[in-house]
Amino acid sequence: MKHSNLDDLQLFVALVEAGSFTIAAKKLNMAKSKISRRLVQLEQQLGVELLIRTTRNKQLTESGRLLFCSCKTHIDALSQAQEELSSLLHEPQGKLNILLPLEFFNQVIGTLISDFCLLYPKIQLNCQHYSGAVPEFTPEFDLSFVLHEQDLPPSNWIGKELLSFSQSIYYAALDNNDGNSCLANLLKQKIIKPEHLSGCECILSEPNQPWLFRDKQKVQTVNVKGRVILASPEMRLQASQQGIGLSKLPDYLLHQVQGEKLHKLHLNNPVVAQRLSVLYQSRNIPIKTRTFLDYFQSNIGQLI
Repeated sequence: MKHSNLDDLQLFVALVEAGSFTIAAKKLNMAKSKISRRLVQLEQQLGVELLIRTTRNKQLTESGRLLFCSCKTHIDALSQAQEELSSLLHEPQGKLNILLPLEFFNQVIGTLISDFCLLYPKIQLNCQHYSGAVPEFTPEFDLSFVLHEQDLPPSNWIGKELLSFSQSIYYAALDNNDGNSCLANLLKQKIIKPEHLSGCECILSEPNQPWLFRDKQKVQTVNVKGRVILASPEMRLQASQQGIGLSKLPDYLLHQVQGEKLHKLHLNNPVVAQRLSVLYQSRNIPIKTRTFLDYFQSNIGQLI
């Protein structure tokens, strides 16, 4: 016995449920002749007669009843799945797991997420945060938003860069940096080079982290020393305000500071910008994930 076409099985079940070719033709929006031809093809494929055709009525053969009973449950389940998939396209739903950098535009991101939840009430949003270096990408997250300066390491994930943020080296007033003679000497120079920072006290975001600077088309790496390591950019900002040392900070963070301001150190080579990228596992991402990503990209201008 040859395998039958799924569409032909669906048509056969619909025909039996309709009770006649005329009603089935209206329900399926198909010509009666085409339904009859498809039924003949199905019978030929199976090698059995399914329906006894007379001028007054149509009756199932024993093989026809067996096929109908065997297919009915599966065809109904398939139809239900198709309806659920169709509803997903019109109204996204399901659980969405997102990974975000720690202290990254908390207020703005919080507002964006709240607005998104109001727009799509059937999506259950679970947002987690990471600190420090690039996180480990695990399948539990549908989208991972990553802040980085260098290219991301190779992986099976698909990455898309969204935008970049300028960074600078900041310091507090000299009277708050009495113990930092290196800074005092720096400020006396007409041209300050990145390599001059290697002797100054700095505040790092992770151990043994070099600072990167843009030297035309190349990247200059400077190893700086730091006795304080703070993963939180807001804590690094506060430590710099207290005169603990120089700190590399995204410029947008300083625009949000109230009260005492830090000073920007003017170098002959600028600090490498911080980039925001999003990573996902496949190009064929679910509609709920695509909906959030499209929404985020449409509103990302609020971050700048």
